[in-house]
Amino acid sequence: MTSPAEPPRKPAPNAQRILTIWFAMMAIAGAAFGISAKDRPFGDDILLNPVVIMFACVGAALLAIRFALRRPVTDVIPDRLLLTGCLVGIVAFLIGNWLAVHLRAL
Repeated sequence: MTSPAEPPRKPAPNAQRILTIWFAMMAIAGAAFGISAKDRPFGDDILLNPVVIMFACVGAALLAIRFALRRPVTDVIPDRLLLTGCLVGIVAFLIGNWLAVHLRAL
């Protein structure tokens, strides 16, 4: 008896390009949400804080990538680099928030 043939796997997308896009999008999203954070555009509730909304959008984007590629996200972006991207987003959020607060004072 022979085992059934496995369906051919799709070739992995260009990893370097995907990582560059991942880090760039996290930095842009973090800075954009950080710039608008002082005004609390979504409300004063803790779950409506711009950093929470940013990570909800990131989670939705990662789910969209998972379903679009039909493979786990960790096959495309390794776990540690996912976490590093989240840290880049937090740092960009804080930088954007700092710039927004100090540039408005001028």
